[in-house]
Amino acid sequence: MIFYVERMQEPVGLPALVVEWCTRELGGTPVERLLSTTQMSEVAAVRLDDGRRIVVKIRPDEAGRARACVDVQHFLADSGYPCPRPLTAVTVMEGQAVHAEEWLPGGDMLRGDGPNVAAKFAALLAELVTGALHVDVPPPLPNPAWVRWDHRDSEVWPTYDWHDARADQVELPRDLEETAIRVRSRMARTQLPSVVGHADWETQNVRWQGGRAYAVHDWDSLAWLPEAAIAGAASGTFASAEHPTLAPVESSAVFLDVYQQSRGRAFTTEELQIAWAASLWPAAHNARTEVLYGKQPIALGALRDQASERLTRAKA
Repeated sequence: MIFYVERMQEPVGLPALVVEWCTRELGGTPVERLLSTTQMSEVAAVRLDDGRRIVVKIRPDEAGRARACVDVQHFLADSGYPCPRPLTAVTVMEGQAVHAEEWLPGGDMLRGDGPNVAAKFAALLAELVTGALHVDVPPPLPNPAWVRWDHRDSEVWPTYDWHDARADQVELPRDLEETAIRVRSRMARTQLPSVVGHADWETQNVRWQGGRAYAVHDWDSLAWLPEAAIAGAASGTFASAEHPTLAPVESSAVFLDVYQQSRGRAFTTEELQIAWAASLWPAAHNARTEVLYGKQPIALGALRDQASERLTRAKA
């Protein structure tokens, strides 16, 4: 969903309420906008009048999930996990959740979809999930749409404003719908307990330096799902950068193997099946975006090439 905020007519480009909030909460007033992005949330790197450089995040407040996400991020940052440290708690203003965090520019994306890259992303995710197990927070629900196969809406797909605006105008391919239906059916049959994990585990959200992880970003995208589902979804998405895609089956298999090794426990047969089922949903979500908006069918093509094998492994 694209989220827009009303901008002040001044160089920093933040709403007046947020400028006042920064002054009150951080003891400094934004005077220069260094970087900004707008998609699921408004993210602005700004320089304060005392010289500090920080990031301000503004997003719709969904049942308090923003607070849970920031609490997990704060705990992991304090524990030494490579991520920006939150500088404030979450404040809700006019229905928007606002907080500030460290600005960690720099680092490089680790591109590629081969087994070696998969192994690095798997170990890093396992470290995150292990740390998050020690944080006592309410479940960060609702889950992001690209992993929300557990929704209770009447249609196959969850309610999602950005997609819903186009859904009545474009017919989806039948094989895409069938894949989504089979994934949902398989996921609905599991009784595995849920944990907190990162649900947008993509190359574009992680930076590396000298072969080591430097900064994991996009903590808005935490989810409350079975651990195998978190690992499974990530095993399919880790290679996605500018264009979301689906990693090769062989690389996803390596990802799941290394994840289990890093966590120090083997998945059960049920967990492995759930992991393979979950690996398909983000790709299906992204393929749907491609169809609805007439984009190049990168995720759709990968999904069509791999869906049969992944569904077989999922017993779906």
